[in-house]
Amino acid sequence: MTSATAAGGVKPPAAPKSRKSVTGTRRTVAALFLLPALVLLGALVVYPIGYSVVRSFYDQSGDGFAGIDNYKALFTDEGIRTALKNNIIWVVFAPTVATALGLIFAVLTERVRWGTAFKLVVFMPMAISMLAAGIIFRLVYDQDPDKGVANAVWVGVHDTFAQASAFPKAHPGRESPLEPAGGGAFITKSPVRAGETVSLPLVGVAPDLMPDGAKPAVAAKPEPDKITGTTWQDFTRGKGVGTLNRVDSSELGYAGMKVEAVKDGRVVASATAADDGTFTLPASADGAQLRLPASNFKEPYNGLDWLGPSLVTPAIIGAYIWMWAGFAMVLIAAGLAGVPRELLEAARVDGATEWQVFRRVTVPLLAPVLAVVTVTLMINVLKIFDLVFIIAPGSAQDDANVLALELYRKGFSEDQPGIASAISVFLLLLVIPVMWFNVRRLRREVRR
Repeated sequence: MTSATAAGGVKPPAAPKSRKSVTGTRRTVAALFLLPALVLLGALVVYPIGYSVVRSFYDQSGDGFAGIDNYKALFTDEGIRTALKNNIIWVVFAPTVATALGLIFAVLTERVRWGTAFKLVVFMPMAISMLAAGIIFRLVYDQDPDKGVANAVWVGVHDTFAQASAFPKAHPGRESPLEPAGGGAFITKSPVRAGETVSLPLVGVAPDLMPDGAKPAVAAKPEPDKITGTTWQDFTRGKGVGTLNRVDSSELGYAGMKVEAVKDGRVVASATAADDGTFTLPASADGAQLRLPASNFKEPYNGLDWLGPSLVTPAIIGAYIWMWAGFAMVLIAAGLAGVPRELLEAARVDGATEWQVFRRVTVPLLAPVLAVVTVTLMINVLKIFDLVFIIAPGSAQDDANVLALELYRKGFSEDQPGIASAISVFLLLLVIPVMWFNVRRLRREVRR
């Protein structure tokens, strides 16, 4: 048989090949195992995408063909245009800042002994759901400094450099010698003369809100060639005694109240009331009217309106960065662990500073990791919904609107499923290029 084959070149018939996959598993068996996953993928991904594409070409009822009218609404509807603008802000700033913070945290904690503990603390927000994070930051951004941490810190810093007035509600009472002077100030109805004592009574400040250094008011004594007076709280809570516009022993002086002497619209002298409310002006104030400037009655600084129209989007982006900076840090730290130490040490030996090593060696070597982290966060940001829906109050939700939230509002609140489907298709088209870039980069890294 061997000789015949060799002589005539006739080969024996080949045995039938077994239809197996690359891993050696029969393709039929592999297909059966993949079938449940394929069914779920088709039911949960392929079918919704296909249905959304078809539905985006129909009107509100779903019976009439609308053509591209729903897609035209993406660029003409004011709410969708605001959402698109905010999405651009999100895509530009949120991934960039989160990645930058992750890089800084990963590099700075690489050499410290407590670096692992720090990374754990920074990464912990990732364990919190978007819902819980939204509720937390809704409280953090509360306007009331007694409730909102952000405004408590902001007001504390502000009041360190610009102390608020202790008398924001003070005003003249009945038959007072003072009258409004415009702009929140009060002025005496008639000029004063040297050697006189002047009474400047006010009401409207609750006793428990009076300055801590306030003492019982004292009637000022006249002094020659000077003008003396008292400014005080002409009211005692729970007391049925006391004379109107006269200092009583149970009433408190307005400690720190500023008093100005004004002639022809010009301030010629000024004084600050003592703890008992008394003050003294020089002889130059003779013939002037006494004015309590508006600065005495300035409302206390109440912080920023974090959830107002102008700051709501940056505030929500801050909450997102708080959650995702830890994710970026962990991935970048993993990439940093693979950087050859010889290159870093060689740069230091050549005289490079730590900043130069970081900028010219570390960052270029981490560029692939930084790109993957940034692109991953961009994909995540395009779908942002939870934080905006929870943190933004109803009055500012239009200003904080994003595409995913607008999709929800059009589909459920406004009953416009055609436009909602068009928004979903538009979002998909936005995500696909970013996903393609990410997958391509990952494949390139695998080939290396």
